Amino acid sequence: MDSEKKSWVSRLEKRWGVTRAQVFIILLVFACTGFTVMFLKRPIVGFFTEDGERNLLFSVIYYILILPVYNLILLIYGFIFGQFQFFWEFERRFFRRIIGKKTE
Repeated sequence: MDSEKKSWVSRLEKRWGVTRAQVFIILLVFACTGFTVMFLKRPIVGFFTEDGERNLLFSVIYYILILPVYNLILLIYGFIFGQFQFFWEFERRFFRRIIGKKTE
């Protein structure tokens, strides 16, 4: 079991070109970003809908807007945890793939 843990961390180290400590910090940033988006959803739904009821229009708007909001929060947490450069490059690659540009 211990070798399995090492192997996935080692694969992330190699793929991302970072140290073992940075892998854990990066995973922490992803976790914090996910929890933040999850906690923000309920008040946002309550503000824009009656009694927190989610209708189809809200769901469509939410899923369109969540992408830039998530990515912005990801950069903020990346800055807080000292990994802004990694996440800035991560975002650049991500958006290049979305719009169909080849990565450098």
